[in-house]
Parts: sequence; structure tokens; C-alpha cells
Amino acid sequence: MSTHEYNEPSIVIGTAGHIDHGKSTLVQALTGTDPDRLAEEKRRGITIELGFARLDLPGGASVGIVDVPGHEKFVRQMIAGATGIDAAILVVADDGIMPQTREHLAVLRLLSVPQIVVALTKCDMVDEEWAEFMAGEIHAALACGPYAEAEIIPVAAREGRGLNELKAALANIVSRQ
Repeated sequence: MSTHEYNEPSIVIGTAGHIDHGKSTLVQALTGTDPDRLAEEKRRGITIELGFARLDLPGGASVGIVDVPGHEKFVRQMIAGATGIDAAILVVADDGIMPQTREHLAVLRLLSVPQIVVALTKCDMVDEEWAEFMAGEIHAALACGPYAEAEIIPVAAREGRGLNELKAALANIVSRQ
């Protein structure tokens, strides 16, 4: 038995977003755990089954992370993973909102997921002006729905840029639960 305190995850946060926008890469950068465990996932470079990780946040809270597939053929797995989550990280890459992004947003709304934070990924691939433009596009897309106040965090997961800001945003979500 360990002598340090073990904090049970207090909420579950799911990922959502289009294929190739970096959901699994982001989860691995945040947690140190690769949520893609199957050999076929690694070979194909896509998430097929739900992946799970634990994330310790600033302030001591722990959350469970459910990484979902982004491909349209695996929308059933996405719905299964999103069912019962307390919040979501909507992952949108530098090329903006795509068809599965919209589908995943619709699923989050239908499941009444109360809060999201947006991770604007792959910001290392574009200049600051383009990232700001994309953030504006995302804000406009969310403006008429329940996620109009969602924070948008620019992230470059492979470089570690924006990860602390994303963790802080997630900690804020946990504190409002």
C-alpha cells in the first residue's frame, strides 16, 4: 500500500472531433498515456476503439479521459464513449471545423454534456494570424448553441505548447461541477 494519497478521478472528460485533428496525440501529451492500444490502431494511425487515461490537474483534482474515434465509420463508438461524460475537449485542428466535428458536437448536445473546452490543435503548423482566424471561426460556429462560452486554447501537443493552459481550463470545469 502506498503512503501517498490517491485521488480518485472526480469527473470524466471525453474527447470529440474530426479524424486526424489530434485527439489521441493530445491525450498522450496531457497524460503520458497512449490511448490507442490496438495494433491495428497503431498501424492505421487512427482510433478505432475507446481509449482511456487519467489526468491529474492543477489543484490536485484527477479526471478520467475517454478518447473517442473521429472517423465517421466509428460514430457508434464515439457515442458510447460520450455517454455519461461530464465535459468534453472538442479538438479542432488548424484546418477548422469539419464534418465529424459537427457530428460530434451534435452528439454532445443530444447527450446534454454541460461544458466543453476547445483545443485548437496543430498550431505549430500555422502562423499566429491563421490560428486567431480559426479561433474566430470556431467561436462563430459555437455562438448559437450551449457552448457559446467555451474557452478556445491554441495547442501544439507534440511541442507541449498550450498544455498547461488546457489543463487550467479543465481544472476550471472541474471546479464548477
